[in-house]
Amino acid sequence: MRTYLDCIPCFVRQALDAVRLVTDDEAIHVQLLRDVLHEASEMDLRLPPPAMGQRIHRSIRELTGSGDPYGKIKGRFNRLALDMYPKLKGLVEHSAHPLEVAVRLALAGNVIDFGVTVDLDDADVHEAVKRALTQPLDGDVEAFWRAVSRAEEILYLADNAGEIVFDRLLIERMPLERLTVVVKGSAVINDATMADAQAAGVSGLVSVIDNGSDAPGTILADCSREFQARFHNADLIVAKGQGNYEALSDVEKDIWFLLKAKCRVIARDLGCEIGSLVLHKSVDAKPTPREVEGVAAGLKPSMGPEARDVRCP
Repeated sequence: MRTYLDCIPCFVRQALDAVRLVTDDEAIHVQLLRDVLHEASEMDLRLPPPAMGQRIHRSIRELTGSGDPYGKIKGRFNRLALDMYPKLKGLVEHSAHPLEVAVRLALAGNVIDFGVTVDLDDADVHEAVKRALTQPLDGDVEAFWRAVSRAEEILYLADNAGEIVFDRLLIERMPLERLTVVVKGSAVINDATMADAQAAGVSGLVSVIDNGSDAPGTILADCSREFQARFHNADLIVAKGQGNYEALSDVEKDIWFLLKAKCRVIARDLGCEIGSLVLHKSVDAKPTPREVEGVAAGLKPSMGPEARDVRCP
């Protein structure tokens, strides 16, 4: 997805929110905003918004000397989500439609996004869970689980700290032996890193790798070669959050985007209302290498023993 003019005010607001978490020095605030406005005036609007976000947060770390300005916030929301986890897991397990509830709760966790607001509190997260269980879901849950059933190699691109605990509820319902969770290579906003995957208990369930990048979204050209190879070879990508949608929505790959639409630009691009829970399949996906091989061999999609581990609700 390209960057729109409506994204520019959000860049400025996000920069000021972030630098104020680290320092009260107004001279640094002014310097950062000058830098951001200069970068915005020259940026290539054909690039996705996370490209600018990456520049902003690199500038903040450089100006303030803080390697992880959101570190305390990430720890706080990891703890909150872990406190909520046993009850949420019970909701999934005792539901008549556990797979749909797991998707809904993973989407509820996407509210923990400090790129959008730094005013989030515990009550907001609890309210997001309550709403996610009842509000309409924009997407086909059964088709999603069928895609999961068929895929031999799945990459789950995590989004934020705290949110990754909610992701765990969904991950636990997926074929763990065929799943790899991907986190950021280093700190940016409150995005999940390897330390957050460990804190959330995800690294004890499945393989976890990082993408080698500090962009707040998966910009493939900025990721490590190892991750790019894994991405190319995967049968299915599950991508959480707005940043991953912004960076990957134009990529020709079988991708399912899971996010809450939090701004007008994203809602317009997806054709939904602000606040919608979205389970969106990429529309320009080309067949995976394994699908091509199967067609060439005259094979039909298999629903073998591994696929039967995942059932539609």
